[in-house]
Amino acid sequence: MAELNLTLLSVYIIAVLFLLLTPGPVVLLVTGTAARAGYARAFLTLLGTNLASLVLIAFAVLAIAGAVTLNRGYLALLGIGGSLFIGREAVRSLREFWAQRAVLVSDKTVQAGGFMRGFLTGIANPKDILFFVSFFPQFIAISRDFTTSITTLCLLWILFDFAVMAGYIAAIKRFLPVTQSRRFAACAALFLLLLAVCGIVWNLTGVKSLFL
Repeated sequence: MAELNLTLLSVYIIAVLFLLLTPGPVVLLVTGTAARAGYARAFLTLLGTNLASLVLIAFAVLAIAGAVTLNRGYLALLGIGGSLFIGREAVRSLREFWAQRAVLVSDKTVQAGGFMRGFLTGIANPKDILFFVSFFPQFIAISRDFTTSITTLCLLWILFDFAVMAGYIAAIKRFLPVTQSRRFAACAALFLLLLAVCGIVWNLTGVKSLFL
């Protein structure tokens, strides 16, 4: 196995932790699910978001290796579709709160989180491929072997991604009073809605490239 640059690897780990601790659509979905539906459904949601991360990372690695050419315009279209999905789910959650209906895991019409919802929310941000494409090359030098470097970077990202999200779930269920859980879920939905709007606006500039 190729020798690793431990200094650069440490910088990468710190950078990843700071990035993952920053709230985004996935964090808000997972924590909102934990507040409303409990550990089991929150962890199912987390597994879905992790699978989405693996898919995005795989495309990013192919792009870095020169095997895939990414078209910014098509990525923007996917981003708009993903933002619309996130916005729809946020509006649905807000309607539940305003109607003061109990959300149960067994509810057949509306369920908080879940594996597929986690996956779709995670995959709905294809611009993350561009993030990985720009982020990983800065740390490729942790090893002289490309395969060793990219494998290490990807595995550490997935490990810390799962650990940080699991920490959020534990914190929500341990420290958030039951009486406040629905309010927290409503706040999470509001943030998701805001992020969806910002995502649509951000991606519209990318779609223009298809018509130029």
